[in-house]
Amino acid sequence: MALSRQWPLIRVLVRGQSMAPTLRDGDQLLVRRTTSARPGIVLVARFDARPELLVVKRAVRPVQGGWWVEGDNSDGSDDSRRYGPAQPIGRVLWRYWPLLRSRS
Repeated sequence: MALSRQWPLIRVLVRGQSMAPTLRDGDQLLVRRTTSARPGIVLVARFDARPELLVVKRAVRPVQGGWWVEGDNSDGSDDSRRYGPAQPIGRVLWRYWPLLRSRS
């Protein structure tokens, strides 16, 4: 995904189950561009080790070289445990689609 520099808000499509149950495959998010973070927020980020890959992960703590980020589904997440520190691209503001989610 190419990120345009002119808009402060971007749309992101979640792929995979690394953030389940918080976010699921196919969820669509509105993200505000920022390079700042704080523990507990959900970010769109990029790993220095995989700069072509944008990920949606939870900020855990600042570390030398960026932020330690992890998926909520630790068994199904490639995150800082594999790739090291990440650089925040934006903060997830809300999931706008699907509007309703079944309780299954």
